Amino acid sequence: MNAICLFLSPTDDIEDATVNKIALWLCTFTLSVSVSAVLLLPISILSNEVLLMFPHSYYMQWLNGSLIHGLWNLVFLFSNLSLVFLMPFAYFFTESEGFAGSRKGVMARVYEAVVLLLLLALLVLGIVWVASAFLHDNAARKSLYDLWDCYLPYLYSGISLFGVLLLLLCTPFGLSRMFSVTGSLLVKPRLLEDVEDTLSCTTFEEDSLYRKLSCKCPLHTPSKASPWQRNLGYPLVMLVLLSLTVMCVLMVCFNVLELLLDETAMPRGMEDPHLGMASFSMFGSLGAAVQVVLILYLMLSSVVGFYSSSLFCGLLPRAKDTNLTQIIANCVSLLILSSALPVFSRTLGITRFDLLGDFGRYNWLGNFYTVFLYNMLFAFLTSASLIKTSKSTLSLDSCSISMTFVQ
Repeated sequence: MNAICLFLSPTDDIEDATVNKIALWLCTFTLSVSVSAVLLLPISILSNEVLLMFPHSYYMQWLNGSLIHGLWNLVFLFSNLSLVFLMPFAYFFTESEGFAGSRKGVMARVYEAVVLLLLLALLVLGIVWVASAFLHDNAARKSLYDLWDCYLPYLYSGISLFGVLLLLLCTPFGLSRMFSVTGSLLVKPRLLEDVEDTLSCTTFEEDSLYRKLSCKCPLHTPSKASPWQRNLGYPLVMLVLLSLTVMCVLMVCFNVLELLLDETAMPRGMEDPHLGMASFSMFGSLGAAVQVVLILYLMLSSVVGFYSSSLFCGLLPRAKDTNLTQIIANCVSLLILSSALPVFSRTLGITRFDLLGDFGRYNWLGNFYTVFLYNMLFAFLTSASLIKTSKSTLSLDSCSISMTFVQ
């Protein structure tokens, strides 16, 4: 921040520093809400298991359904507040310079940002009002009070539907990319060749690369990895990733069968959560722990798929090379993904924990064909991405083996 203001006047220096500081505070708050949304469903599942293990414990009386229900409502409120008001205000605040003819300063930027935010809110309100008028004529044309009751559910449903669709596109691609991303961070085993002979042949190439690139940080070479890390760590990590991915696909396929046979498999809202009554997994606490791991794994895969896609790879933050507009865009993207994670996990049947509070008010959740088609698309896209990745990996391995025999 100091480097930005070296060529500015002292007044501009203080003003821009204040604006950037406020915008970064808003981004930090948005990221904290994103983390809370990610941990919301795992904490709820683990809380239910804790109450099952200690049903009459005095020290667990504070952990009840009303507390979890309140946390869901707070996360829902702050996620929508950040997405609809705080992040647009942060963007307008950093881009504004004050109205023409007004006195320059931070308050002039605040006034312009607030005016632009109100105009944006009126525009979105008008679009949603027109959409609700076409779908429900009587509900949207009577009064502003009826419009407000219809406006919020449609707005929330639209935001959640966009986030869930984004997860549908990013998560299958991210599940396949997890193998290559994780493999690039580990040392692959070389069982068909001598590592020491290979290192003696590549030492001169590394020295030339050091001189050409002027790299100040040491490269990670296979000689620095222990035999256990080289020959056991990589296969073990790949096996864990494959197991988690296969479990996700199998659970989605099982959920598709449940949707066809049982109406209770449909995602729905729950106003009064009865925690500590029964486990949300047929395998008890172990199954609940697996659900938590799968939910976090799906979130990590969605982030990897989001930043690996050609549409959003430009948003990937880079050290000392990310402007404030990119930071705001990253915060908005992560908030959309994380706030849709509870709906995404329940729709796919990863957990049977029903949605609490306003998360269960989405209109499209009660449509059987939408939920069924969503599960089928996820299973198909994930399977296709894994098959494509395995084919490319096998072709590369066969090429490397053939080159080894030719040499």
